Amino acid sequence: MPGKISASMMCASFAQLENDVRILENGEVEYLHIDIMDGHFVPNFTLGPDYVNALREITDIPMDIHLMVEKPENWIDVFSPQKGDIVVVHQEATHHLQRVLAKIKATGATPGVALNPATPLCMLENVLEDVGVVLIMTVNPGYAGQKLVPQTLQKIAVLKQQLESGGYAVEIEVDGNVNLENAALMRQAGADLFVAGSSGLFIPGQPLEDSIARLREVIR
Repeated sequence: MPGKISASMMCASFAQLENDVRILENGEVEYLHIDIMDGHFVPNFTLGPDYVNALREITDIPMDIHLMVEKPENWIDVFSPQKGDIVVVHQEATHHLQRVLAKIKATGATPGVALNPATPLCMLENVLEDVGVVLIMTVNPGYAGQKLVPQTLQKIAVLKQQLESGGYAVEIEVDGNVNLENAALMRQAGADLFVAGSSGLFIPGQPLEDSIARLREVIR
């Protein structure tokens, strides 16, 4: 299956948001990636429910809601997940991961779990049957524009092997410095869904249409 694109809306232009969304629609981008940061789990604040609601008013592209927050179980209902959306929570952020994933599933959205670069894959052993997406953070979460943590490429490859050998219908999502060069390496390692922001999609001086086409070619 060809790779999919999840456009990191944290990196989109707020001044011309609807125009960018129309370009993403024309490029058949599969998801809009919404980074939610609480200033505690990560040292930054970003998008909120009003932003998500505004996007829903102008597009039918599903949301890929990435909750980089402590106690994500308290945040799920705030963003009103819908069927077709993905909602990803961090393994490191909750004491009751399966309960949180079940709550996401009950909304009709696809549950996902994220791992920071230093979090080992063994932390997923008892939840792979509960998720549709595993998000491998290829940078430490919190800010755009970071360099790829090189060990995460091997992490993607090992996870892909585990999923295939176990017969799990789970997609591997990657987030962090997804430029064209890194996206090719991530795809080769086994990634399916690519969160593209300032490195691979919303590139200053480059038309968004061209960025979509170039990334598509790499992850095909």
